[in-house]
Amino acid sequence: MKRELVSERAVSRGEAAGTSYSVYAPQSGEAHETVVLIHGVGMNRSVWVPQIDALTASYQVVTYDMLGHGDSALPTPAPTLDEYASQLEALLDATLIERAHVVGHSMGALVALEFALTHPQRTLSVVALNAVYDRTPAQREAVMSRAAMLGDPRVDQGVDATLSRWFGDPIPVHLTQAAQAVRDLLVSVDPIGYARTYRLFASSDDAHVGRLATLAVPALFLTGECDPNSSPSMSRAMAQAAPYGRAEIIANERHMMNVTDPARVNERLLTFLAEASAQAATRAASTARTTRTTPGTISGERHD
Repeated sequence: MKRELVSERAVSRGEAAGTSYSVYAPQSGEAHETVVLIHGVGMNRSVWVPQIDALTASYQVVTYDMLGHGDSALPTPAPTLDEYASQLEALLDATLIERAHVVGHSMGALVALEFALTHPQRTLSVVALNAVYDRTPAQREAVMSRAAMLGDPRVDQGVDATLSRWFGDPIPVHLTQAAQAVRDLLVSVDPIGYARTYRLFASSDDAHVGRLATLAVPALFLTGECDPNSSPSMSRAMAQAAPYGRAEIIANERHMMNVTDPARVNERLLTFLAEASAQAATRAASTARTTRTTPGTISGERHD
């Protein structure tokens, strides 16, 4: 029997340019900011259900199926991160969202960072959950080996190995229901979309090496203490490279911590988002004051 991740929160669903998405209204009926959640390889937007209630207390929340996943269109045969970032840009355009806090998990974190780097004017802040960065040679060899095995008829064995990495081996009794829900997502994913996306994920750990110094928005790099492939050292290295970055590590957690420990993940997210919102408001007020007091300046443009 399937253990589905389902939210009872009010939601509207839609499709735009091949992207299937959901919009959750804020509980207060009004929110000035939006949080967009991007899932990882093999998942779909339902994996964010444990975050919906907490985040809609203060924000409008948008979730969507990454290219090749859920009900969204396939990526091109050899996609790039820019293709996935462009998917998010098109979704924001279609939903008339000018700027958003962008939160991504694993592969979704790579997409979130790519979007923040290339579209800073549309990014209020970025959160990279369980992100990969500059793998060691051994880590890179392992993930490339897994990518090379895609299409092997022993796919179910691959799912078991994935669950062991993500939840532990053996899977703790209190996590069996969550692990089963994640398993259901893994075995139901489109195999072509999964393969194309996973191969990109496997080869993109260095995509942001040398680029994070230009990340112009507040950034949180959050991972689990016991996640060997999205390790604490990776999050700390990213935070050190990003001008407005910080790293936080959740003790005793592994890769799927948004599902296995939503209370602590949600607490960290809400604290960071509130601080990022306050910083954005301060910058906006400062800009407005400068605009009003600078001679010859209209809307930030100087006319000599």
